[in-house]
Amino acid sequence: MSTPPARRIVVVGGSLGGLRVTEALLAGGWDGEVVVLSAEPHVPYTRPPLSKAALADGPDLATLAFKQRPEAARAEWRFGSRAVAADLAARTVTLADGGTLAYDGLVAATGVRPRRLPARIDHSAGAGHVVRTIEDCRALHAELRPGARVVVIGAGFIGCEVAATATGLGCHVTVVAVDESPMLVPLGRAVGDAVRARHERAGVAFRLGVSVASVSGTRGAYSVALSDGTSVEGDVLVQCVGSAPCVEWLEGNGLDLTDGVVTDNRLRLGGGTGAVAVGDVARFPNPLFDDVPRRIEHWQTPLETARRAAATLLADLADLAGTEADPVPFTPLPSFWSDQYDLRLQSFGVPGLADRTEVLEGDLEGQAVVGYFRGEQLVGALLLGLPRRAAAVRKHLLASLTDPAATYAA
Repeated sequence: MSTPPARRIVVVGGSLGGLRVTEALLAGGWDGEVVVLSAEPHVPYTRPPLSKAALADGPDLATLAFKQRPEAARAEWRFGSRAVAADLAARTVTLADGGTLAYDGLVAATGVRPRRLPARIDHSAGAGHVVRTIEDCRALHAELRPGARVVVIGAGFIGCEVAATATGLGCHVTVVAVDESPMLVPLGRAVGDAVRARHERAGVAFRLGVSVASVSGTRGAYSVALSDGTSVEGDVLVQCVGSAPCVEWLEGNGLDLTDGVVTDNRLRLGGGTGAVAVGDVARFPNPLFDDVPRRIEHWQTPLETARRAAATLLADLADLAGTEADPVPFTPLPSFWSDQYDLRLQSFGVPGLADRTEVLEGDLEGQAVVGYFRGEQLVGALLLGLPRRAAAVRKHLLASLTDPAATYAA
Protein backbone atom coordinates (compact mmCIF):
# COMPACT_ATOMS: atom_id res chain seq x y z
CA MET A 1 0.00 0.00 0.00
CA SER A 2 1.44 3.34 -1.03
CA THR A 3 1.90 6.12 1.49
CA PRO A 4 -0.33 9.13 0.82
CA PRO A 5 1.60 12.33 0.07
CA ALA A 6 2.16 14.66 2.99
CA ARG A 7 -0.17 17.62 3.15
CA ARG A 8 1.47 20.97 2.48
CA ILE A 9 1.07 24.60 3.44
CA VAL A 10 2.78 27.13 1.19
CA VAL A 11 3.75 30.46 2.74
CA VAL A 12 4.41 33.07 0.07
CA GLY A 13 6.72 35.66 1.60
CA GLY A 14 9.73 35.16 3.85
CA SER A 15 9.87 38.29 5.97
CA LEU A 16 8.52 38.83 9.49
CA GLY A 17 4.94 37.77 8.75
CA GLY A 18 6.04 34.68 6.85
CA LEU A 19 8.42 33.67 9.62
CA ARG A 20 5.97 34.11 12.49
CA VAL A 21 3.06 32.39 10.73
CA THR A 22 5.35 29.45 9.90
CA GLU A 23 6.34 29.15 13.54
CA ALA A 24 2.72 29.43 14.68
CA LEU A 25 1.52 26.76 12.25
CA LEU A 26 4.14 24.25 13.33
CA ALA A 27 3.80 25.06 17.01
CA GLY A 28 0.02 24.74 16.61
CA GLY A 29 0.22 21.10 15.60
CA TRP A 30 0.61 21.09 11.81
CA ASP A 31 2.42 17.86 10.99
CA GLY A 32 2.59 18.23 7.23
CA GLU A 33 5.02 20.19 5.10
CA VAL A 34 5.49 23.94 5.26
CA VAL A 35 7.26 25.49 2.27
CA VAL A 36 8.23 29.15 2.54
CA LEU A 37 8.85 31.02 -0.72
CA SER A 38 11.03 34.07 -0.13
CA ALA A 39 11.91 36.42 -2.98
CA GLU A 40 14.89 37.71 -1.00
CA PRO A 41 18.09 35.67 -0.67
CA HIS A 42 18.40 36.29 3.09
CA VAL A 43 16.93 34.87 6.26
CA PRO A 44 14.14 37.09 7.63
CA TYR A 45 15.42 40.35 9.12
CA THR A 46 13.98 43.47 10.69
CA ARG A 47 13.41 46.49 8.45
CA PRO A 48 12.77 49.55 10.69
CA PRO A 49 16.51 50.08 11.39
CA LEU A 50 17.18 50.36 7.64
CA SER A 51 16.21 54.04 7.71
CA LYS A 52 17.78 54.72 11.10
CA ALA A 53 20.64 52.96 12.96
CA ALA A 54 21.51 50.49 10.19
CA LEU A 55 21.56 53.31 7.65
CA ALA A 56 23.88 55.36 9.83
CA ASP A 57 26.27 52.53 10.72
CA GLY A 58 25.93 50.26 7.71
CA PRO A 59 23.59 47.24 7.77
CA ASP A 60 24.77 43.93 9.20
CA LEU A 61 22.56 40.91 8.49
CA ALA A 62 23.80 39.08 11.57
CA THR A 63 22.54 41.95 13.72
CA LEU A 64 19.29 42.51 11.83
CA ALA A 65 18.23 38.86 11.46
CA PHE A 66 15.25 37.83 13.56
CA LYS A 67 15.75 35.29 16.29
CA GLN A 68 13.91 32.20 15.10
CA ARG A 69 12.01 29.70 17.17
CA PRO A 70 12.96 26.03 16.81
CA GLU A 71 9.81 25.36 14.76
CA ALA A 72 11.12 27.48 11.88
CA ALA A 73 13.85 24.94 11.16
CA ARG A 74 11.20 22.31 10.37
CA ALA A 75 10.00 24.30 7.37
CA GLU A 76 11.54 24.19 3.89
CA TRP A 77 12.86 27.67 3.11
CA ARG A 78 13.30 28.47 -0.57
CA PHE A 79 15.24 31.73 -0.73
CA GLY A 80 15.30 33.65 -4.00
CA SER A 81 12.06 31.95 -5.04
CA ARG A 82 9.25 34.27 -6.14
CA ALA A 83 5.60 33.39 -6.72
CA VAL A 84 4.08 34.97 -9.84
CA ALA A 85 0.58 33.45 -9.79
CA ALA A 86 -1.82 31.42 -7.69
CA ASP A 87 -4.92 29.39 -8.53
CA LEU A 88 -7.04 29.23 -5.38
CA ALA A 89 -9.50 26.77 -6.92
CA ALA A 90 -6.80 24.34 -8.07
CA ARG A 91 -4.67 25.12 -4.99
CA THR A 92 -1.44 25.72 -6.87
CA VAL A 93 1.22 28.42 -6.89
CA THR A 94 3.26 29.21 -9.99
CA LEU A 95 6.89 30.24 -9.51
CA ALA A 96 9.01 32.69 -11.48
CA ASP A 97 11.05 29.79 -12.88
CA GLY A 98 7.90 28.28 -14.39
CA GLY A 99 7.46 25.54 -11.82
CA THR A 100 4.27 24.95 -9.85
CA LEU A 101 3.69 23.96 -6.27
CA ALA A 102 0.50 22.31 -5.04
CA TYR A 103 -0.79 23.16 -1.60
CA ASP A 104 -3.52 22.30 0.88
CA GLY A 105 -3.23 25.63 2.68
CA LEU A 106 -1.90 28.98 1.48
CA VAL A 107 -0.56 32.03 3.33
CA ALA A 108 -0.13 35.35 1.51
CA ALA A 109 2.68 37.18 3.30
CA THR A 110 4.29 39.10 0.44
CA GLY A 111 4.35 42.51 2.15
CA VAL A 112 4.93 45.71 0.22
CA ARG A 113 7.41 47.23 -2.18
CA PRO A 114 8.49 50.89 -2.41
CA ARG A 115 6.56 53.11 -4.75
CA ARG A 116 8.60 55.17 -7.17
CA LEU A 117 8.04 58.40 -9.03
CA PRO A 118 5.94 57.96 -12.18
CA ALA A 119 7.92 56.58 -15.12
CA ARG A 120 7.53 59.83 -17.03
CA ILE A 121 9.78 61.64 -14.54
CA ASP A 122 12.25 58.88 -13.74
CA HIS A 123 15.76 59.47 -15.03
CA SER A 124 16.98 56.90 -17.54
CA ALA A 125 20.19 56.38 -15.61
CA GLY A 126 18.28 55.57 -12.43
CA ALA A 127 16.11 57.63 -10.12
CA GLY A 128 18.15 57.30 -6.97
CA HIS A 129 17.60 55.14 -3.93
CA VAL A 130 14.67 53.56 -2.14
CA VAL A 131 14.76 52.01 1.33
CA ARG A 132 13.22 48.57 1.69
CA THR A 133 15.90 45.86 1.63
CA ILE A 134 19.28 45.41 3.23
CA GLU A 135 20.83 45.96 -0.22
CA ASP A 136 18.96 49.27 -0.54
CA CYS A 137 20.27 50.35 2.85
CA ARG A 138 23.85 49.34 2.07
CA ALA A 139 23.86 51.25 -1.23
CA LEU A 140 22.44 54.43 0.31
CA HIS A 141 24.75 54.26 3.33
CA ALA A 142 27.76 54.27 1.01
CA GLU A 143 26.72 57.68 -0.39
CA LEU A 144 25.85 59.47 2.84
CA ARG A 145 29.18 61.23 3.30
CA PRO A 146 29.68 64.47 5.26
CA GLY A 147 28.86 67.42 3.02
CA ALA A 148 26.80 65.39 0.52
CA ARG A 149 23.68 67.15 -0.76
CA VAL A 150 20.78 64.76 -0.21
CA VAL A 151 17.36 65.27 -1.78
CA VAL A 152 14.63 63.22 -0.10
CA ILE A 153 11.39 63.00 -2.07
CA GLY A 154 8.54 62.33 0.35
CA ALA A 155 7.91 63.53 3.91
CA GLY A 156 6.30 60.47 5.43
CA PHE A 157 7.86 58.41 8.19
CA ILE A 158 10.59 56.84 6.04
CA GLY A 159 11.44 60.18 4.40
CA CYS A 160 11.70 61.95 7.75
CA GLU A 161 13.77 59.15 9.27
CA VAL A 162 16.18 59.14 6.31
CA ALA A 163 16.44 62.94 6.55
CA ALA A 164 17.27 62.74 10.26
CA THR A 165 19.85 59.99 9.73
CA ALA A 166 21.54 61.76 6.82
CA THR A 167 21.66 65.03 8.76
CA GLY A 168 23.28 63.23 11.66
CA LEU A 169 25.97 61.99 9.27
CA GLY A 170 26.79 65.56 8.21
CA CYS A 171 24.80 65.70 4.98
CA HIS A 172 22.89 68.72 3.72
CA VAL A 173 19.31 67.52 3.34
CA THR A 174 16.34 68.93 1.43
CA VAL A 175 12.95 67.23 1.74
CA VAL A 176 10.48 67.65 -1.13
CA ALA A 177 6.82 66.67 -0.76
CA VAL A 178 3.39 67.43 -2.19
CA ASP A 179 1.88 67.68 1.30
CA GLU A 180 1.94 70.96 3.20
CA SER A 181 3.42 69.31 6.29
CA PRO A 182 5.49 66.21 7.11
CA MET A 183 3.48 63.08 7.94
CA LEU A 184 0.30 65.05 7.24
CA VAL A 185 -2.02 62.17 6.36
CA PRO A 186 -1.37 59.91 9.36
CA LEU A 187 -0.71 62.55 12.04
CA GLY A 188 -2.28 65.84 10.97
CA ARG A 189 -1.04 69.38 10.43
CA ALA A 190 -0.27 70.40 14.01
CA VAL A 191 1.97 67.43 14.75
CA GLY A 192 3.53 67.59 11.29
CA ASP A 193 4.46 71.25 11.74
CA ALA A 194 5.96 70.50 15.15
CA VAL A 195 8.10 67.71 13.71
CA ARG A 196 9.11 69.94 10.79
CA ALA A 197 10.36 72.57 13.24
CA ARG A 198 12.61 70.00 14.90
CA HIS A 199 14.06 68.98 11.54
CA GLU A 200 14.64 72.59 10.56
CA ARG A 201 16.49 73.27 13.81
CA ALA A 202 18.76 70.34 12.86
CA GLY A 203 19.42 71.94 9.45
CA VAL A 204 16.94 70.16 7.15
CA ALA A 205 15.36 72.32 4.41
CA PHE A 206 11.80 71.64 3.27
CA ARG A 207 10.12 72.27 -0.07
CA LEU A 208 6.49 71.39 0.68
CA GLY A 209 3.30 71.72 -1.32
CA VAL A 210 5.12 71.03 -4.59
CA SER A 211 5.43 67.96 -6.80
CA VAL A 212 8.34 66.67 -8.84
CA ALA A 213 8.09 67.65 -12.50
CA SER A 214 11.25 65.94 -13.73
CA VAL A 215 14.55 64.45 -12.62
CA SER A 216 17.67 64.96 -14.69
CA GLY A 217 21.32 64.16 -14.22
CA THR A 218 22.73 61.09 -12.55
CA ARG A 219 24.33 59.97 -9.32
CA GLY A 220 26.41 62.78 -7.87
CA ALA A 221 24.69 65.45 -9.97
CA TYR A 222 20.90 65.33 -9.78
CA SER A 223 18.58 68.19 -10.64
CA VAL A 224 15.00 67.82 -9.42
CA ALA A 225 12.62 70.23 -11.18
CA LEU A 226 9.54 71.13 -9.13
CA SER A 227 6.00 72.07 -10.10
CA ASP A 228 6.50 75.69 -8.99
CA GLY A 229 9.23 76.22 -11.59
CA THR A 230 12.16 75.95 -9.18
CA SER A 231 14.65 73.10 -8.82
CA VAL A 232 16.72 71.38 -6.15
CA GLU A 233 20.23 70.11 -6.83
CA GLY A 234 21.71 67.13 -5.06
CA ASP A 235 24.41 64.50 -5.04
CA VAL A 236 22.13 61.80 -3.60
CA LEU A 237 18.46 61.22 -4.40
CA VAL A 238 16.17 59.13 -2.18
CA GLN A 239 12.60 58.26 -3.11
CA CYS A 240 10.34 57.83 -0.09
CA VAL A 241 6.96 58.18 -1.77
CA GLY A 242 5.09 55.36 -0.08
CA SER A 243 4.63 51.67 -0.72
CA ALA A 244 2.41 49.32 -2.70
CA PRO A 245 1.23 45.87 -1.54
CA CYS A 246 2.63 42.95 -3.50
CA VAL A 247 -0.58 41.21 -4.56
CA GLU A 248 -0.26 40.89 -8.36
CA TRP A 249 0.38 37.18 -8.00
CA LEU A 250 -3.17 36.76 -6.61
CA GLU A 251 -4.89 38.24 -9.68
CA GLY A 252 -7.49 36.15 -11.47
CA ASN A 253 -9.08 34.67 -8.35
CA GLY A 254 -11.97 37.07 -7.94
CA LEU A 255 -10.38 38.80 -4.96
CA ASP A 256 -10.55 42.50 -4.10
CA LEU A 257 -6.95 43.64 -4.64
CA THR A 258 -7.50 47.39 -4.80
CA ASP A 259 -5.34 47.97 -1.70
CA GLY A 260 -3.82 44.75 -0.51
CA VAL A 261 -6.15 41.76 -0.43
CA VAL A 262 -9.50 41.96 1.35
CA THR A 263 -10.04 39.27 3.99
CA ASP A 264 -12.65 38.58 6.61
CA ASN A 265 -11.94 39.15 10.28
CA ARG A 266 -10.33 35.72 10.47
CA LEU A 267 -7.94 36.73 7.67
CA ARG A 268 -9.36 34.36 5.06
CA LEU A 269 -8.88 35.57 1.48
CA GLY A 270 -12.24 36.62 0.11
CA GLY A 271 -13.91 34.88 3.02
CA GLY A 272 -13.14 31.42 1.59
CA THR A 273 -11.32 28.62 3.38
CA GLY A 274 -7.79 27.28 3.05
CA ALA A 275 -6.07 30.57 2.21
CA VAL A 276 -5.20 33.43 4.58
CA ALA A 277 -3.18 36.66 4.52
CA VAL A 278 -0.86 38.20 7.08
CA GLY A 279 1.00 41.46 7.53
CA ASP A 280 1.04 44.45 5.19
CA VAL A 281 -1.00 42.81 2.41
CA ALA A 282 -4.04 41.94 4.55
CA ARG A 283 -6.98 44.39 4.49
CA PHE A 284 -9.33 43.21 7.20
CA PRO A 285 -12.16 44.68 9.32
CA ASN A 286 -11.35 45.44 12.95
CA PRO A 287 -14.48 45.65 15.14
CA LEU A 288 -12.50 47.72 17.62
CA PHE A 289 -13.09 50.62 15.21
CA ASP A 290 -15.86 49.61 12.73
CA ASP A 291 -16.57 47.08 9.99
CA VAL A 292 -14.45 48.70 7.26
CA PRO A 293 -11.55 46.55 6.00
CA ARG A 294 -8.25 48.43 6.36
CA ARG A 295 -4.62 47.63 5.65
CA ILE A 296 -2.20 48.54 8.44
CA GLU A 297 1.52 48.93 7.64
CA HIS A 298 2.88 48.72 11.16
CA TRP A 299 5.66 46.49 12.47
CA GLN A 300 3.32 44.86 15.00
CA THR A 301 0.76 43.86 12.38
CA PRO A 302 2.66 40.81 11.01
CA LEU A 303 3.05 39.44 14.54
CA GLU A 304 -0.61 39.71 15.47
CA THR A 305 -2.04 38.64 12.12
CA ALA A 306 0.33 35.65 11.99
CA ARG A 307 -1.15 34.20 15.17
CA ARG A 308 -4.73 34.76 14.00
CA ALA A 309 -4.14 33.48 10.47
CA ALA A 310 -2.36 30.35 11.70
CA ALA A 311 -5.28 29.48 13.98
CA THR A 312 -7.74 30.05 11.12
CA LEU A 313 -5.81 27.95 8.64
CA LEU A 314 -5.24 25.10 11.09
CA ALA A 315 -8.99 25.01 11.77
CA ASP A 316 -9.75 25.01 8.03
CA LEU A 317 -7.35 22.16 7.34
CA ALA A 318 -8.57 20.11 10.29
CA ASP A 319 -11.97 19.76 8.56
CA LEU A 320 -13.86 20.96 11.60
CA ALA A 321 -17.13 21.37 9.71
CA GLY A 322 -17.13 25.13 10.07
CA THR A 323 -16.16 25.22 13.72
CA GLU A 324 -13.93 28.21 14.37
CA ALA A 325 -10.72 27.72 16.33
CA ASP A 326 -11.34 31.04 18.07
CA PRO A 327 -14.82 32.59 17.98
CA VAL A 328 -13.61 35.84 19.58
CA PRO A 329 -13.38 38.71 17.06
CA PHE A 330 -9.89 39.75 16.02
CA THR A 331 -9.36 43.23 17.48
CA PRO A 332 -5.66 44.15 17.45
CA LEU A 333 -4.70 47.66 18.52
CA PRO A 334 -2.38 49.10 15.86
CA SER A 335 0.83 50.67 17.12
CA PHE A 336 4.01 52.08 15.61
CA TRP A 337 7.03 54.16 16.48
CA SER A 338 9.45 56.41 14.66
CA ASP A 339 12.82 57.63 15.91
CA GLN A 340 13.93 61.02 14.57
CA TYR A 341 17.02 62.55 16.19
CA ASP A 342 16.55 62.10 19.95
CA LEU A 343 12.75 62.10 19.68
CA ARG A 344 10.60 58.98 19.64
CA LEU A 345 7.12 59.23 18.16
CA GLN A 346 4.90 56.40 19.39
CA SER A 347 1.33 55.92 18.24
CA PHE A 348 -1.58 53.67 19.20
CA GLY A 349 -4.86 53.17 17.37
CA VAL A 350 -5.68 54.67 13.96
CA PRO A 351 -5.08 58.44 14.04
CA GLY A 352 -6.06 58.67 10.39
CA LEU A 353 -9.71 58.07 11.32
CA ALA A 354 -9.89 61.26 13.36
CA ASP A 355 -11.74 64.42 12.45
CA ARG A 356 -10.02 66.49 15.14
CA THR A 357 -6.93 66.43 17.34
CA GLU A 358 -6.27 67.69 20.83
CA VAL A 359 -3.11 68.03 22.89
CA LEU A 360 -3.91 65.99 26.00
CA GLU A 361 -0.63 66.47 27.86
CA GLY A 362 2.41 68.71 27.48
CA ASP A 363 3.01 70.85 24.41
CA LEU A 364 4.07 70.20 20.84
CA GLU A 365 7.27 72.22 21.13
CA GLY A 366 8.54 69.85 23.81
CA GLN A 367 6.98 66.53 24.75
CA ALA A 368 3.29 65.82 24.39
CA VAL A 369 0.44 63.35 24.17
CA VAL A 370 -1.90 64.09 21.28
CA GLY A 371 -5.39 62.61 21.10
CA TYR A 372 -7.12 61.83 17.81
CA PHE A 373 -10.91 61.92 18.01
CA ARG A 374 -13.67 60.71 15.70
CA GLY A 375 -16.57 62.69 17.04
CA GLU A 376 -16.22 62.35 20.78
CA GLN A 377 -14.46 59.00 20.69
CA LEU A 378 -10.71 58.70 21.06
CA VAL A 379 -9.52 56.53 18.15
CA GLY A 380 -5.79 57.21 18.26
CA ALA A 381 -3.07 58.65 20.45
CA LEU A 382 0.45 59.85 19.71
CA LEU A 383 3.29 60.40 22.14
CA LEU A 384 6.02 62.87 21.25
CA GLY A 385 8.60 61.70 23.73
CA LEU A 386 7.17 60.81 27.16
CA PRO A 387 8.03 57.10 26.79
CA ARG A 388 7.03 56.33 30.38
CA ARG A 389 3.46 57.40 29.58
CA ALA A 390 3.07 54.87 26.75
CA ALA A 391 1.46 52.06 28.76
CA ALA A 392 -1.02 54.40 30.43
CA VAL A 393 -1.94 56.11 27.14
CA ARG A 394 -2.50 52.75 25.49
CA LYS A 395 -4.77 51.70 28.36
CA HIS A 396 -6.81 54.89 28.12
CA LEU A 397 -7.22 54.45 24.37
CA LEU A 398 -8.47 50.87 24.73
CA ALA A 399 -10.93 52.03 27.36
CA SER A 400 -12.29 54.66 24.97
CA LEU A 401 -12.64 52.18 22.13
CA THR A 402 -14.54 49.68 24.26
CA ASP A 403 -16.55 52.19 26.29
CA PRO A 404 -17.58 55.38 24.45
CA ALA A 405 -18.37 57.03 27.80
CA ALA A 406 -14.75 56.75 28.96
CA THR A 407 -12.78 60.00 29.32
CA TYR A 408 -9.05 60.62 29.10
CA ALA A 409 -7.21 61.19 32.38
CA ALA A 410 -3.61 62.39 32.42
